Amino acid sequence: MISAAARDALQAWLAAQQALEGASDHTIDAYARDLRAFLTFMTGHHGGSQGLGALARITTADMRAFMAHERAAGLGPRSLARRLSAVRSFYRWLSEREGVEATAVLSARSPKFTRKLPRPLSEDAAQEVIDRAGAQPAAPWITARDAAVVTLLYGCGLRISEALGLTGAALPMAEVLRITGKGGKERLVPVIAPARAAVADYARRCPFPITRGTPLFYGARGGPLGPRPVQKLMAQIRAQLGLPASATPHALRHSFATHLLNAGGDLRAIQELLGHASLSTTEAYTGVDSARLLEVYARAHPQGGG
Repeated sequence: MISAAARDALQAWLAAQQALEGASDHTIDAYARDLRAFLTFMTGHHGGSQGLGALARITTADMRAFMAHERAAGLGPRSLARRLSAVRSFYRWLSEREGVEATAVLSARSPKFTRKLPRPLSEDAAQEVIDRAGAQPAAPWITARDAAVVTLLYGCGLRISEALGLTGAALPMAEVLRITGKGGKERLVPVIAPARAAVADYARRCPFPITRGTPLFYGARGGPLGPRPVQKLMAQIRAQLGLPASATPHALRHSFATHLLNAGGDLRAIQELLGHASLSTTEAYTGVDSARLLEVYARAHPQGGG
């Protein structure tokens, strides 16, 4: 049983993460699960509820015991590293706000894991996905909708949540789209002509009213389109084209970044287009090797003679 004081501190920290750091609802839910797992373990480990005083006395041995318990329960290295990151962030906040001694927690080493690079589609495969999206056996307005969504994911590098979060205010779609991404951060994204044409075709065919206050993309029954139909669409297209399971809606965003880089795009410009806070995230998205990156850097920053 987590103590009332610890529960109150957790709720206050989560509220701060959402208000001050702009964390999404999905991130807040993950943080809450990670911290509850930690606090629940410490309650059982010490045989009593963990008030703020007890939380301040956690040792390096306690942290090792927590990590061993999580691994024994089947938590993988990547998930454990994320869980420890949430715990450390919580303790930094406790240290600043309550003066809690956080050294043992902050010095706990995360497990090492191999970061999986995303697998982008080839340019031909990406084009085939877009073509197939508009040729599935469904009502004409739905195939037009699917083609528009898929074209935005690949042609603009949007996250699926960003594409589905668009409203009728985006119409008529201009050459540049203002997108609100993770953490409420805004960015400007150029919209290629095929994407503008696909969205306009869908808007003409859509049987539901599209106004500034309504979703741009509707589901079959008239509600906002959710991610599941788009995921199912990609699964159908994967089967038809013989593509691997990694060919998901998100893979289209990876492909956008990789193909821009291969065409000579600047890595920092691509970072801004994707809305990444870190350049290292953009490097991972492109899925290219270090030799290719060095080649891009050399072209972007030519060295003088001597």
